[in-house]
Amino acid sequence: MQHLSKSTAPALRLSVLAVALFQISSAYAHNGEDHSNDDMPMAYLPAITVEASASGANSLGTSATLNQNDINHQQAATSDTATILTKIPGINVQSAGGISNLPVIRGLADNRLRILVDGVDSIASCPNSMNSPLSYISPSAVEETTVYAGVTPVSVGGNSIGGTIIVESAEPTFSEDSTVVTSGEVGAFYRSNGNGYGANVETTIANDVLSLSYKGSYAKSDNYDAGGDFKTYTDASGSGQSLAKDEVGSTAFESQTQSVDVAYQNGDHLLQGTYLWQHVPEELYPNQRMDMLDNQLDRVNLRYKGELNWGQLEAQAYHEDVEHYMNFGEDKQFLYGTAAGMPMYTDSETIGANLKGIVDLADQSTVTVGAEYQDYTLDDLWPASGTGMMGPNEFQNINNGERERIGVYAEWEKQIAPQWTTQLGARYENVRTSADEVSGYNSMMMTNQGRDSAIFNASDRSTTDNNVDATAIARYDMSDNSSIEFGASHKERTPSLYERYTWSTWGMASIMNNTVSDGNGYFGDPNLKPEKSNTLSMTFDWRGGDDNWGIKATPYYSHIDDYVDAVQWDSANNTAATTQTANQYNVMRYTNQDARIYGIDIIADRDLASNAWGDWGLAGSLSYTNGKNKDTGSHLYNIMPLNASIALNHENNNWKNQVEVVAVAAKNKVSTPRNEIKTAGYGLLNLSTGYQWDAVSVEAGIDNVLDKNYALPLGGSYMGQGSTMGINNELTTGSNWGTAVPGAGRSFYMGVNYKF
Repeated sequence: MQHLSKSTAPALRLSVLAVALFQISSAYAHNGEDHSNDDMPMAYLPAITVEASASGANSLGTSATLNQNDINHQQAATSDTATILTKIPGINVQSAGGISNLPVIRGLADNRLRILVDGVDSIASCPNSMNSPLSYISPSAVEETTVYAGVTPVSVGGNSIGGTIIVESAEPTFSEDSTVVTSGEVGAFYRSNGNGYGANVETTIANDVLSLSYKGSYAKSDNYDAGGDFKTYTDASGSGQSLAKDEVGSTAFESQTQSVDVAYQNGDHLLQGTYLWQHVPEELYPNQRMDMLDNQLDRVNLRYKGELNWGQLEAQAYHEDVEHYMNFGEDKQFLYGTAAGMPMYTDSETIGANLKGIVDLADQSTVTVGAEYQDYTLDDLWPASGTGMMGPNEFQNINNGERERIGVYAEWEKQIAPQWTTQLGARYENVRTSADEVSGYNSMMMTNQGRDSAIFNASDRSTTDNNVDATAIARYDMSDNSSIEFGASHKERTPSLYERYTWSTWGMASIMNNTVSDGNGYFGDPNLKPEKSNTLSMTFDWRGGDDNWGIKATPYYSHIDDYVDAVQWDSANNTAATTQTANQYNVMRYTNQDARIYGIDIIADRDLASNAWGDWGLAGSLSYTNGKNKDTGSHLYNIMPLNASIALNHENNNWKNQVEVVAVAAKNKVSTPRNEIKTAGYGLLNLSTGYQWDAVSVEAGIDNVLDKNYALPLGGSYMGQGSTMGINNELTTGSNWGTAVPGAGRSFYMGVNYKF
């Protein structure tokens, strides 16, 4: 039998999946049903989306849904899609680059969350998680975002313990008859802090059968300034460059994203194909040793959606290639003796397929069944540089890493009584991970590369996990305006390739593997077990009888067995450190320990008045999360402290205004093994306004009006300038351990959009 090459086989599999989707569409396009007199207009395919219940609460398990109006209001203020989600209580971001912040749901982030962008389940292909899934879609392209926190229905879960974020771009549009119609949108923005600017364009031509769309966006920014001096030094790249004491080094970025979408509609059936291309020529990171100096994504995404006589059917196939390059950006030292930089290349390929059916049963209940497949391969190689310790060979950080995931699930939902709605679900996933043998730059005794690679190569590097998820949710509608939702879940997650298969205890190599931005160095353990989370939550939802006020509170508790935390490592003796070293960066090894997380999220709103000046109202939120490692007694890393916001909203016809106050408590509960930096509490004042004409909308505002100088609680350690290659010599004057990444100072922004 002839074997297919690595590059040929995935392409062939994707072609087979594509043909299968077209056959599904053809099979059901002529099923004998006449939809010509349906009440629903066929300008849009009926979407399977989150619907509101009779009591005003979201569908079971849903924390919040942001529609395009919510998102448009923030597009001028940020180029980062994850940051938009912070308007939802309990959602924060772990700071990264200008377009790549990592969402945090109730203390859990990155690989512990499932993030679906137009159904594609992307994985960050970088030892620092720089190319995060949400970085591949610009805010201007987002139509709707739905967040499931904690107790997540199994139909949207899988290989995650913290929740699911679903981001969807706009459904394709069609004309009502054979007439060819065109539409589009152009927009631009400017931000004063960092001199950021960008533009977006969208255009569509369609008739009642075919729709062709193009989307493009561009964003660029220089370094931003903090609200005041946050450091005492100005030296930067080592070549005479300096940065002001209030300039946050390595925060500049540039991004280009384009997509072409072709859709075919036949009755209640839609077949859609999208090609997405993104190029990021530069994205610098203030809390990482390296910068992303080139990243290219190529994605093909095929989707089918249909309304059938028994329910709804969805099918999908996608293929994604990522080419990622890191080195030192302009604010970081480039020359180290004979070493000219430290080039690092990561390539990945993902192929996936999803099939889901929602069956309407005769007893007014629904059953959702589905199957998913994903194959992910990763190579992370660092070419030799100079004639010293970084040569003469290439450093194989991960060699032919692979993660193959196959999942099936079933979910039943029914209104079992007039006031009770229940949902039960179960999911099984088979996850296989593996990696080939590795080698370092050399076998120098002082760096332990020979010893560490030999130990890794002799280990069992192939693991199969059988993960089980189960969820039970029930909602009791006490009245038309109040409800209580109860939820319980068991979730399991297989560790990532970087958690299992990075191998070097050498300080300089390990600090290049850091997904949490704390300055420490990390290496993996092939024997890591899957995380197992058991979560309980309740949501109390009350609305006023005339809907002029509301309050929603969600307390939650999670116990996580085999939580992937980290311990300080004695590299010389290759064992866990017996004495903890404080106030510096250390080499850490991922390890399984037990943890627990609990907290509460509260949102409230109140109408104040309606008069000749317009409609006035208040909206506020409060979130508290507490996480602790049960084995060590230490607090978990990167837990957002108590935080709250309150906004005065004003609306008069097409004019909207907001005055917002954000308050964050001091972060004193920190991870002891990681020497996490404490941060002080702070308060911010933000102003925004917007006006909508028939075709033109304008958004403007001022963030951090009072130019407050503050540290980001989830910003990590500052290493945005100077010498970053050595584990504890970030500056020519010595270590700068203890400096947190500051938030942005005052920034004026403005955005304009025109629809045609």
